[in-house]
Amino acid sequence: MYDGLKGFRDFYPGEQSARREVTDAIEDAASRYGFREIATPALERTEMYVDKSGEEIVEELYAFDDKGGRGVSMTPELTPTVARMVVAKGQELSKPIKWVSTRPFWRYEQVQQGRFREFYQTNIDVFGSSAPEADAEVLAVAADALTSLGLTGDDFEFRVSHRDILGGLVRALADDPDAVDAEAAIRAVDKRAKVDDGEYLGLLSDAGLDRATAREFDDLITGVDAPEDLEDVAEAGGEEVEAAVENLRNVLAAADDFGAGEFCEVSLTTARGLDYYTGVVFECFDSTGEVSRSVFGGGRYDDLIESFGGQPTPAVGVAPGHATLKLLCQRAGVWPDEELTTDYYVLSVGDTRSEAAALARDLRALGDDVVVEQDVSDRSFGAQLGYADSVNAETVVVVGERDLENGEYTVKDMASGDETTVPVDDFPPENGLPTYEDYE
Repeated sequence: MYDGLKGFRDFYPGEQSARREVTDAIEDAASRYGFREIATPALERTEMYVDKSGEEIVEELYAFDDKGGRGVSMTPELTPTVARMVVAKGQELSKPIKWVSTRPFWRYEQVQQGRFREFYQTNIDVFGSSAPEADAEVLAVAADALTSLGLTGDDFEFRVSHRDILGGLVRALADDPDAVDAEAAIRAVDKRAKVDDGEYLGLLSDAGLDRATAREFDDLITGVDAPEDLEDVAEAGGEEVEAAVENLRNVLAAADDFGAGEFCEVSLTTARGLDYYTGVVFECFDSTGEVSRSVFGGGRYDDLIESFGGQPTPAVGVAPGHATLKLLCQRAGVWPDEELTTDYYVLSVGDTRSEAAALARDLRALGDDVVVEQDVSDRSFGAQLGYADSVNAETVVVVGERDLENGEYTVKDMASGDETTVPVDDFPPENGLPTYEDYE
């Protein structure tokens, strides 16, 4: 007997059917906005991640040398891969490029609630537009996906920020702007909720701010609760911050027009820790706080395509993580039932395989999503009925030798146990999905 690997999960049919329903909801929302599905490889060259994040990233990867001596890694995220794909065929692709993909990723990290070593995300990205409408559309797709699952504005919120506001404000407040590591300061903001106040201020000090300036910086960013509060930040930050504030306001206005504004709130303590983010960033949180960590996040990464050797190409995206999304849906009571569902079980008694198979085919022809099972194990009447119950069959149609001699089937309602007979010529009807109630 072998145990599964830590951080890797098995999904049995009930749970997988619920996961599929959620995945379909996210992908359907994206497709309604014109996002096209792509598929990507499980392996990439390790150097692609090292060049982007430094040698230390290898410790977090499933990295190894393949049989050709090439350093490869199981993909820990999609963004570098899609950047490579855009560079490879950038001139052939109509702009804006709008892609969606659901697949697993792998990171060697500490396993905890909502975080696994193999995890699933749906990536939704727009390449080739720097307009606020592109950011707003990504927010709208995410909002539509969540509301289609039954979530409401009482369940989740998008905390929206702008990294150029944070970086520009740090430089404007510092005595020597050139001595400040703005990216390190932004990473400190990203860790703000995860460390105590002393450690947080220490991280800002390490980034080049003295303690008094670090406190002033924090007071400014925590004092923003609404778009109108951004005025003080703009005044303190100068032209660079003013431009970023205007861009953030434009994105929020577009989000209103696109139907996602009601879910958005300004939160300058939201930073997104990855250095390739360049402008507007956001994270989705459980409004009640019961799911304590970010459900998912996204934002702009306008410089990434160029850093991969392509032409300057603005980009923005979001990546709902399915493990944390499940926590939110469960908390809100909208996670799909993890139960098997079967519309019909065609129960064969005696030498009736041909007739039962023909009936099963006719029932399946009633619709693409109609689930019909029949016996494939040569079981007894009782065993078949027990199996039908185990797969939650709504209706059992008994095809027996005596029934056929009388030109009829027996239709049984599994919920009540009631049954009746119907003429073979009348079942199934040309339209609709027949149940016991149609013939009682």
